[in-house]
Amino acid sequence: MNFNILKPYPSPLISGRGIDVDFPMLAGALGLLGLGLVMITSASSEVAAVQSGNALYHMIRHLIYMVIGLGACIATMMVPIATWQRMGFMMLVGAFGLLVMVLLPGIGREVNGSMRWIGFSFFNVQPSEVAKVFVVIYLAGYLVRRQKEVRESWMGFFKPFIVLLPMAGLLLMEPDFGATVVMMGAAAAMLFLGGVGLLRFGLMVMLAVVAVVVLIKAQPYRMARLTTFTDPWADQFGSGYQLTQALIAFGRGEWLGVGLGNSVQKQFYLPEAHTDFVFSVLAEELGAVGSLLTVALFVFVSVRAMYIGLWAEKAKQFFAAYMAYGLAFLWIGQFLINIGVNVGLLPTKGLTLPFLSYGGSSLVICCICLGLLLRIEWESRTHLGSEEMEFNESDFAEESPHGR
Repeated sequence: MNFNILKPYPSPLISGRGIDVDFPMLAGALGLLGLGLVMITSASSEVAAVQSGNALYHMIRHLIYMVIGLGACIATMMVPIATWQRMGFMMLVGAFGLLVMVLLPGIGREVNGSMRWIGFSFFNVQPSEVAKVFVVIYLAGYLVRRQKEVRESWMGFFKPFIVLLPMAGLLLMEPDFGATVVMMGAAAAMLFLGGVGLLRFGLMVMLAVVAVVVLIKAQPYRMARLTTFTDPWADQFGSGYQLTQALIAFGRGEWLGVGLGNSVQKQFYLPEAHTDFVFSVLAEELGAVGSLLTVALFVFVSVRAMYIGLWAEKAKQFFAAYMAYGLAFLWIGQFLINIGVNVGLLPTKGLTLPFLSYGGSSLVICCICLGLLLRIEWESRTHLGSEEMEFNESDFAEESPHGR
């Protein structure tokens, strides 16, 4: 492939210094991807053997999604952050379009009572995964355009909710309560970091708590999940079955685990063992030590993403900074909810674990987010990310200290 055509558009991959990316961030994410592939292979082998006759069926599909995701990550790193800023409104419209399409009969695909996927011949697309990232990009642009209004007036604070509330409503119609919480939580964090005063932020938190309570009481199944997770053993073969099996997996793992591939719970005891509850299988096979090391890796990647936002803010690249914060909070929200569900601290909710769980849309979107973060870090470090600046070969020939 001839990369010369890309020279007018410098990127972390095309420069006089060669590949110039944030290697700690990249290494952490690749570590999670590699661990995820190993755990998907282990957790899905029994189910895949029975359902498809090939014990490696889910592993092969997951590997294909990984290749697609890494390709998308590389492509994303080629695109200037200013381009994403210009496309913010178009992405918002696209997010609404996808969330409406998934609810249409004949287009949306129903799985386990939820219309969350748009089905194609070989793969499914989950619009909520795409919509969350598009909302972060749009809101980052809004915080830059209306920074003074957001910090000083109530109207600047409430305007984003004219967009966010209808989108949350579409997500709840699927229904996808978990994605709604993650999206609204990331948006709230972005508004806070964008300079919203404590009084307005406190009011938003109170309204959010009230809204969550109302939404839980509005649907009997949500109320049942809330009451079940507090004492899953009261109905361990009914509504508490999934959680009790997950807790058994944690108990069997003890400190060092039963060994990779030796999980008993994945043998049709624990539903969704390779998707929502892959962390439980990991805990059973690798033990508390392996679980804590995995959590530490997640913490490292999430904190690194926050620091990338901080470095961009110090470089006065505010759109990039807000976008990095938003992407970091999307990961943090999904990580906290998934782990909380697995260990019984939160009601059962269908959310994938970033980089680790089986699921094409989630994995590809996580890789795209990684590409965005790596691009943001490079632009803030080199100060060459602005379209207003002119580039020449000498800009990329000079050596500079790498990393932070």
